[in-house]
Amino acid sequence: MFIQIKNLKKKFNDSFAVNGINFEIDKDRTLGLLGPNGCGKTTSIGMILGLIKPTSGEIIIDNKNLDTFKRDEILARINFASPYIELPKKLTVRQNLEVYSRLYGIKNRKERIDEISEDLNISDFFERKTGELSSGQKNRVSLAKSLINKPEILLLDEPTASLDPDIGDFVRSYIQNYRSKNKVTILLASHNMAEVERLCDSIIMMKNGKIIDRGTCKQIIDKHGRNNLEETFLKLARSKSEF
Repeated sequence: MFIQIKNLKKKFNDSFAVNGINFEIDKDRTLGLLGPNGCGKTTSIGMILGLIKPTSGEIIIDNKNLDTFKRDEILARINFASPYIELPKKLTVRQNLEVYSRLYGIKNRKERIDEISEDLNISDFFERKTGELSSGQKNRVSLAKSLINKPEILLLDEPTASLDPDIGDFVRSYIQNYRSKNKVTILLASHNMAEVERLCDSIIMMKNGKIIDRGTCKQIIDKHGRNNLEETFLKLARSKSEF
């Protein structure tokens, strides 16, 4: 397995945000991370990124333990995008991408920035400050930043949140096409069930910091006797039981 999460826990004060989760992701596959707000999705992503220190448990990437191996070597192969984390607002789009390309040690920075900018149609507002952009424009810049180093592992936290249907579909299509052309392992946290069904090979469902179900979308839909993933999500989120 390319990514292994073993009995991962994170406790804040007297309560567990993440309470003993275990999952694996094969290389070049996409795993969907589902669950209601506050279930532990973002905290889990933060721990994998090395931004949050786990209370206990292991994060193993390509057979290397994130806690004991040279962290910089592993994290250089990872990137992420989230509409909830703002890029520096006073820098232009170009300046933001230049800063992050330097942080990741990208060679031929100009060529890579031009390439990703053309792919994501952000060149038209290249010289505008990031804080002046629309939500859709910011999301595309954030996605460009997340792919600047051609990561082997891409963590996406609700990448199409607050986007109109047209831009949302553009972003989903881009992610889908990018994965088909590049070797990349993706962990996708999303509340958009159609997005999850479209992009993910398998999913895990979290609730109250724990994993309560897992499988392919079809397996989980069939298991719970619902017509689609959204109905299944609602059943699991509202149930008092843990499956």
